[in-house]
Amino acid sequence: MTTDTQVPPGVRVGNTRWVVVTLLFFAMVINYVDRQTIGILKPTLSAEFGWNESDYANLVFWFQASYAVSYLVFGRVMDRLGARWGFGLAFFIWQIAHIAHAGARGLNGFIFARVALGIGEGGGFPGGIKAVTEWFPKKERAFATGIFNAGTNIGAIVTPLVIPAITIAWGWEMAFIITGVAGLIWLPIWLIVYRRPREHKKVSAAELAYIEQDPADPVEKVAWTKLLTKRETWAYALGKFLIDPIWWMFLFWLPDFLGKRYGLDLKTFGPPLVAIYLLSDVGSVGGGWLSSTMMKRGMSLNRARKTAMLICALCALPVGFAALADNLWVAVGIIGLATAAHQGFSANLYTLPGDVFPRSAVGSVIGIGGMVGAIGGMAMAKYAGWVLDTIGTYTPIFVIAASAYLLALGVVHLLSPKMEPVKL
Repeated sequence: MTTDTQVPPGVRVGNTRWVVVTLLFFAMVINYVDRQTIGILKPTLSAEFGWNESDYANLVFWFQASYAVSYLVFGRVMDRLGARWGFGLAFFIWQIAHIAHAGARGLNGFIFARVALGIGEGGGFPGGIKAVTEWFPKKERAFATGIFNAGTNIGAIVTPLVIPAITIAWGWEMAFIITGVAGLIWLPIWLIVYRRPREHKKVSAAELAYIEQDPADPVEKVAWTKLLTKRETWAYALGKFLIDPIWWMFLFWLPDFLGKRYGLDLKTFGPPLVAIYLLSDVGSVGGGWLSSTMMKRGMSLNRARKTAMLICALCALPVGFAALADNLWVAVGIIGLATAAHQGFSANLYTLPGDVFPRSAVGSVIGIGGMVGAIGGMAMAKYAGWVLDTIGTYTPIFVIAASAYLLALGVVHLLSPKMEPVKL
């Protein structure tokens, strides 16, 4: 239950909420190591098992299908169990599924492992957003979301450095086992540290007042059917439908693009991928910081969020020409700008449910949006496989990526023109 409490001037506010964000950050690092490993190993596994582009697209498709359903279900689970146990459960499932890839043989075995991974990873962002909503006032949520979301980029940086080294030394099976077992260390730390703010022994009265400075929310549970009738639910969900497939494409196909367009392989595509995802980190933190800073300077929530999203959408436009670049590092710069734009846009879009819905409904709205976004990703997987098998160029895929963000912002503005609190 929140209150309309304000922190008196001059009183020092504690930092326990940033410990929570740090834990979420590392969970997202692990999440993306697990998610991206298959993309890094695509050439190796394709050669060993004889996969074509459509076979690989099917791996991505079935991961996203289970992710879509799980995202919706875990959104509800987070509202019922809370972030502590809900996130912990999701983490355990996806980590065990990641390790299970080591025993997969053939396309069907990998599909089974990817489906299990999707079930667990579908709870990652609903849990993270739920935790941020519980621990941060509205004016800090985009920045906090940007910080923990930056963990996805660090995971994407770590993966092309670690996975090739392990694979070359011990084989691709050990790449899944070593990273999976190492990641499990996070789970007991989360369960020991995380509590809701009012239940946490290290939260001072001043920090609790700061966290709860927004007007009180209704505490009753909200049915999915009621949420589906709200335009703001669809502003978030359709925004996710348009932009999530672009990020999936970057994540699962960039190593392949760099290999086919510039002749890179398991030993050489690490530095370009690291550069791309370092730029993504700047966008993730910067996009959230930008809207939060504008709000602190007096700009309305609606204008601040949409201004930040517009800047990000414009930065994504050049990626339509990425496949035409003859120089590797020119392409890396263009794609890195686009991935930074995605993460900045996403950090602000992720805050929309927490901005306009009561806390009791945030997890469910996040789940609905994540499911719709994953459905978009399924369509992109099929489209990418078809384009690469029949046309053999990434240009049509990058053109779609360039236009998605402006279209998404238009949809968000049309359905939620003022970003006002939803009455349920």
